[in-house]
Amino acid sequence: MPELPEVETVARGLQRTVVGRKILRVTLGKTDFIDDAAAIEKELPGRTIQKVERYGKFLLLRLGEDKLTTENGEDGALLVHLGMTGVLMPLPVSEPHAKHTHVVLQLDDGRELRYVDARRFGRMAYLAGEVLRGELKRFGADPLEAGLEEFRKRIGERRARIKALLLDQSVIRGVGNIYADESLWKAKIHPAHLGTRLKPEQTKKLYGVLQDILQKAIVLRGSSISDFLDAEGLPGEYQRHHRVYGREGEACFRCRTRIRRVIVAGRSSYFCPECQRAPKRWRRKRSE
Repeated sequence: MPELPEVETVARGLQRTVVGRKILRVTLGKTDFIDDAAAIEKELPGRTIQKVERYGKFLLLRLGEDKLTTENGEDGALLVHLGMTGVLMPLPVSEPHAKHTHVVLQLDDGRELRYVDARRFGRMAYLAGEVLRGELKRFGADPLEAGLEEFRKRIGERRARIKALLLDQSVIRGVGNIYADESLWKAKIHPAHLGTRLKPEQTKKLYGVLQDILQKAIVLRGSSISDFLDAEGLPGEYQRHHRVYGREGEACFRCRTRIRRVIVAGRSSYFCPECQRAPKRWRRKRSE
């Protein structure tokens, strides 16, 4: 499932290619992943795409009219989650629709912004005003914008495993399995450590490596494990730099110990048992 670097890559691509374009018509296929299909059909035609940005794992297409205002005096936005197999990209009207094309936004320059999704595990919604602000308030801090003290507070205020905290979108938005595992390996922290039990220097180290890894992944257009393609239909390249994710049984790049996989907070977690020593209570529980 696309995480922060992948969604940022798509957002930047769309920001370059569709901002300023007016939506002329909306055509929908299957709509089980859309919150309110009628709202999208009603609200989007005639609107201009003013900005495309990432919010956690979501794309936000900020929409306005020629007068830059809606009837309520506030612009709305199209909220898009790509799910596991979603692709959002502009293509010429003349190009045949791919299978599983479920949303087509006809633009005023002879192109269509198409959403293609074979499994339809994503989400799409038109939101505006207080509804939009309320939706965004559900999410935690952006790891690339939060300062160290905010990060430290969010990680340390809940008694949960650090892997679970990194994946909890109400704590830190945008991080998923790949970049949580990669960051914990780089920081030498076992995924089962409690956030409240991390030492200050450990939290500081994790904060730094998480930002560093996310930034590097953005430069390389994210990780393409199976289906991810950017707004130009190209795969990412950061998967070539994974140090632990998906490497069960392979040698650790630091100490050559075999990488292991364990379930933490209901999710698979890849780690090095030598570099990332498990907390004592976790080891005792696992041995019982």
